[in-house]
Amino acid sequence: MDYDLAIDGAPDSVPGGTVVLLLHPSTGETDRMDTDFLKTDTDNFLVVSTRTTAREVTQKLEYYDVDEDSAEILDTLSVDRGYSRRGASHIHYVSAPDDVDGILAAVDQFLTDNPGKRRVSFDSLTELAYYADEDRALDALVRLGDLLDEHDAVALVHVSREVHDDDVLDSFRGESDVVVELDEDGNVAADY
Repeated sequence: MDYDLAIDGAPDSVPGGTVVLLLHPSTGETDRMDTDFLKTDTDNFLVVSTRTTAREVTQKLEYYDVDEDSAEILDTLSVDRGYSRRGASHIHYVSAPDDVDGILAAVDQFLTDNPGKRRVSFDSLTELAYYADEDRALDALVRLGDLLDEHDAVALVHVSREVHDDDVLDSFRGESDVVVELDEDGNVAADY
C-alpha cells in the first residue's frame, strides 16, 4: 500500500515499509513537519516520544489540529521520572526511555491492533541514543524498519544531526529509505 507524503522535496508517495529519516538542527522546528506527516493519508498513528511526555505530545497534536481519535502515544519518560500518568486508553508507557525492547514491543502491538494505513512518528532517535547508546539506537531503527515491512506501515524518525558523528549519521541514513534534511532556515532537502 502506498502512503502520501506531505514533505517538500520528498516523493509524493512511498510504499509501506518506508522509513523516513528527518535530520534537523537541534533547535529546528520539526512540529509542523511531524504533524503534517501524521495527519496525511492515515487511519491510525503512533507517536513514540523519548523527548517529551504524553501531555506535551497531546498539546502539540491539539495545536496543529491533528485528529486525536486516530492517535496513540507511547510515553517513555513519565514512569522513569516519576511523573503522574494520564489514565487514557490511547496513551501507553514503558519503564524508561532506554527500554528499546519495550518501545519496539509497543510499536509492534500498535501495528498489529490497528488495521488500515498506519504511521509512526519516532521523536527522537537522538534522545534514545542519549539514554541507551548509539548502537542500541541503530538497532532500534533496524528493528523498526523490519516491523514497518511486516505491517505495511511507514515512519518518520527524528535525528538531531549536530549531536552525532558523521559515521553514526551515515549508519542512520543507511537504514532509512528517504532522508529529509531540515536546515536552520527551515529549508528542506530530500534524498531517496
